[in-house]
Amino acid sequence: MNKTIVSTAMFCAAAVILVGCGIPQEKYDADMASLQKVIDESRVKNMELESSLNRLKSDREALEAEIATLQAELKRLAGERDANAEAVEKARARIEMFRTMLEKFRKMQESGKIKIKVVNNKMIVEMQSAILFPSGESKLSDEGETALAEVASVLATINDRVFQVAGHTDNKPISNADFKNNWELSSARAVSVVLHLIKTGMTPANLSSAGYADTQPVASNETAAGRELNRRIEIVLQPNLDELPDLSSLENMVD
Repeated sequence: MNKTIVSTAMFCAAAVILVGCGIPQEKYDADMASLQKVIDESRVKNMELESSLNRLKSDREALEAEIATLQAELKRLAGERDANAEAVEKARARIEMFRTMLEKFRKMQESGKIKIKVVNNKMIVEMQSAILFPSGESKLSDEGETALAEVASVLATINDRVFQVAGHTDNKPISNADFKNNWELSSARAVSVVLHLIKTGMTPANLSSAGYADTQPVASNETAAGRELNRRIEIVLQPNLDELPDLSSLENMVD
């Protein structure tokens, strides 16, 4: 109980006793008025103290809520930091894997059997059709089978990627007993490459084929040299959708 209120109550009791002892009325009234003033002042002080206490309680609750918010934000940031660190480490591992693969392909690239490109964040192993097929045919030559076996020995070490084999031609029309047009020729050549890659040990589920005919030229079809560049097979390493590694740092290595 508030000490002021207790003192006031004791004072009131003393006043009653004093009245009973014959204190004059004027003295009694004056003492009672003084006592009432003390009571009123005590009441005001008590209200002020209660108001201050309520404000402090409200301030404390606000601070506790702010602390809880900050702690939640710190926890979220810590989670993001860990996730980012993990993503960076995975990206670094993927880049290193591709660097190793480039080194393994370097001899074939220097000999002109293949060309490595990075296009739209996809690594592409390009092989000229002249190395793989006789003109106008989809059956691999002996030289083509040997070259593909070398390529497969490297690609087979990458287990978590899907590869699309894409066939491309020049714009010169073809029409013979086997193929009515370049669409059929490019598709048939892509399938032949896929089947040989499987034969040399690659996982069938990691392979697909597509024929693009002359729709994606890399050079002008107005010259013999340009048409030869357009007749090609591309083995495209498809990125995983949840990773999409940035391979831009490798572009200088494949030039």
